[in-house]
Amino acid sequence: MPDCLFCRIVAGEIPADIVADNAGAVAFRDLNPVAPTHVLVIPREHLDNVATIAADKPELLGDVFNLAAEVAANEGVADTGYRLVANTGRDGHQTVFHAHIHVLGGRSMTWPPG
Repeated sequence: MPDCLFCRIVAGEIPADIVADNAGAVAFRDLNPVAPTHVLVIPREHLDNVATIAADKPELLGDVFNLAAEVAANEGVADTGYRLVANTGRDGHQTVFHAHIHVLGGRSMTWPPG
């Protein structure tokens, strides 16, 4: 989608601090981190949210979640623990309507985050 921020990052039109990628997904640092490790993992293909991935392209779930685990390992938080967050819809505080998960770690992950 030409006006989607994350599609433009995937296309290389908007710079991002990309930390990992695979055939189906890309991972990059969040511009407004809420934890020492705060990386977004997105499918390369535009899908509105994680529920849409599960319903329409379940084969992409492996790419997205495997990349999230790779990011956690590379960032040094896999052994101590990390949180995966998927905000879905406006009431779920999704602000970019391209499916994504947040990889959060590097501190105790209390709820709510912040």
